[in-house]
Amino acid sequence: MDELPIILGSGAIVLLASVFAVRFSIRLGLPSLLIYLGIGVLIGEAGLGVEFDNPALTQSLGLAALVMILAEGGLTTRWEAVRPALGPGIALSTVAIVVTVLVTGSALHWLLDLDWQLAFLWGAVLASTDAAAVFSMLRGSGINQRLSGTLELESGLNDAPAYIAVVLLASGADVEWTLPLVVLYQLGAGAGIGLALGWLGAQALRRIALPATGLYPLATVAVCVVAYSAGQLGQASGLLATYLAGLVLGNARLPHRGDTLSFAEGLGWMAQIGLFVLLGLFASPERLVDGIVPGLVAGAVVLVLARPVSVLVSMLPFRLPWREQVFLSWAGLRGAVPIVLATIPLAEGLPGAQGLLDAVFVIVIGFTLLQGALLGPVARLLGLARTGQPEELDVDAAPLDELGAVLLQVAIGPDSRLHGVYLRELRLPTGSGVSLVVRDGASFTPGAGTRLTSGDRLLVVTTSEARSRAERRIRAVDRAGPLAAWKGESGD
Repeated sequence: MDELPIILGSGAIVLLASVFAVRFSIRLGLPSLLIYLGIGVLIGEAGLGVEFDNPALTQSLGLAALVMILAEGGLTTRWEAVRPALGPGIALSTVAIVVTVLVTGSALHWLLDLDWQLAFLWGAVLASTDAAAVFSMLRGSGINQRLSGTLELESGLNDAPAYIAVVLLASGADVEWTLPLVVLYQLGAGAGIGLALGWLGAQALRRIALPATGLYPLATVAVCVVAYSAGQLGQASGLLATYLAGLVLGNARLPHRGDTLSFAEGLGWMAQIGLFVLLGLFASPERLVDGIVPGLVAGAVVLVLARPVSVLVSMLPFRLPWREQVFLSWAGLRGAVPIVLATIPLAEGLPGAQGLLDAVFVIVIGFTLLQGALLGPVARLLGLARTGQPEELDVDAAPLDELGAVLLQVAIGPDSRLHGVYLRELRLPTGSGVSLVVRDGASFTPGAGTRLTSGDRLLVVTTSEARSRAERRIRAVDRAGPLAAWKGESGD
């Protein structure tokens, strides 16, 4: 009992430091996960001297945090935003995984002189992009809806096939003709379980009157966790079931939906912070020195060879422009997921697993720093970043749930075609309207004759039904001006 105040106080201080670090990382344009990892390293054996070297416990806690992150990702992903990217997202989360494993494994077999099993295990560990890193970097980045939706879907869906590949390779399972059928069952059954439990959970929450508002977010997240457990117990993919259950629940008309999404977002942040601090605590700076060279080699193979080839192969049926394919190749951010996956062979005692884990730490730190810092500049260089993208305001939306309304914030950038447009020319759909304009630090209520200028920030109120059409119209005018419809610009 004497240690309890110290433990709770220390945990609270770490949490507060991590929360305030988010603002610092946003100013630098870097993924916050790097700061969390740094906090963990400072607490660990090389800093304050806290020793933690249990790979099995790290794996279990890491998977638990990943379940929370995927649940939050599914709950906060809008189906309308990702539906146009359904085909490319599924292809990147399945075909691209296979290509990445094969290309990375083959290259590392020759470059690092690894045996084939270990080489392909490296490829499987590095095949998955990280949901936490991608979600935090993409939302509000200004890239078009199809591209951001593709990356969000990929990062939410590809953990499952990568996890299956790592478990199979770490266990040394024989490659038999039934293996593809087993993998298909795990993915198919996991998807079915997630969709079914998400639908059943939504129906139950809409019909059962709970005695307190705060119980709805708890029940919603609990359904996602049940989906994971049901998937795993059914020998299927629990990670896929978790994300899809969250996706169904997040897009259902649930009571107090705004409270639920806010709770899920907070839970997701806590899971991210806890996971990255834990992984930083588990890392050994002395061992990381030995992982620098193989980590840089493997990271370069993935970034320069495996990721572009996997994007090219998986996107062949969709005829994506080369600029978008280049951005997809660059935006394959690695984060906590590869580190968690690398603990699986380490817990199994597989030879060479420690070297793999050390190299993965180097890859995550070095290449996430590189790719995350340049994500915005690369998007602008390729002409993919847009300035007039509407974003949902970070406000308490509970009263809006009762009204069936949504608040959107639109920032008009220097290159936006919204500059000079009169409000009457914006022609938002019925149920939508600009309620406030902030210009040069002053706010005013606009009229039909108000002319928008660069630097304005607009507050748009729209019904839930009109939201998608309002967003598409704003994007269209942003890109093509008030005559966007005549120029064939749909705003997708």
